[in-house]
Amino acid sequence: MKRIILLLVTVTTFLSCSINDDYQDNYQYEVLAIESYTLPESFQLGKTYEIKLKYQKPTACHLYQGIYYAKDLNTRTIAIQAAVKTNETCTTELPAESEVSFNFSVTNTGTYIFKFYKGKDIDGKDLFEEVEIQVVD
Repeated sequence: MKRIILLLVTVTTFLSCSINDDYQDNYQYEVLAIESYTLPESFQLGKTYEIKLKYQKPTACHLYQGIYYAKDLNTRTIAIQAAVKTNETCTTELPAESEVSFNFSVTNTGTYIFKFYKGKDIDGKDLFEEVEIQVVD
């Protein structure tokens, strides 16, 4: 009898775990260009600075997912990450420009290079705007 109950519980568990995509949002992920940014003219070693980024969502279906931030020595590559709802009809009316920020801690001397993602050119190649900020005493 215990085996039959165990078998029924196991079968019921597996059948109740089916996934139904009809009620789930489907997303694809994109990287959005940074329209403008706010940086100080120079850095001081050991200090932390707020860096502000402004970006434009192409549609209301674009949802902010975070800041893409990659570092390689003193070079920082920055973009906006977004999820796009694929199962909704989106209007072409642009939402208001959005602003986000992050804190940047200066841990090295020399010059930091910030590469802000600006979109793609007509050949599909990524475009970046580079800004150099010197660390001063």
